[in-house]
Amino acid sequence: MKTLESDEQWQSMMQNAPGLVVLYGGANCQVCQVLKPKLDQALAEHFPKLDRVYVDCETHTALCAQSGVMSLPVVAVYVGGQKTFEAVRTFSVGEVLSAIERPYSLFFE
Repeated sequence: MKTLESDEQWQSMMQNAPGLVVLYGGANCQVCQVLKPKLDQALAEHFPKLDRVYVDCETHTALCAQSGVMSLPVVAVYVGGQKTFEAVRTFSVGEVLSAIERPYSLFFE
């Protein structure tokens, strides 16, 4: 999972990635830090065509506010430029994978 470095990188990913999973988190969010490697590994195994990015909301506060992130962690899934799923605060990796399954199969298979 890439860590977002700049607003330009964000714009490029949003415009060019056919599928994108965004994990919004923070360095001081323990749940975010535990979730990040587990989610990344599961996505790489099950949905290899999706790009994955981690957005540190402590660093990119304006972007997180613009995206409507009010609590952490948040996972947002974009397929074909459209948000197809969003999970906030209490969710499992399995729930995220289940939610991605149908739009992924329609778009990529």
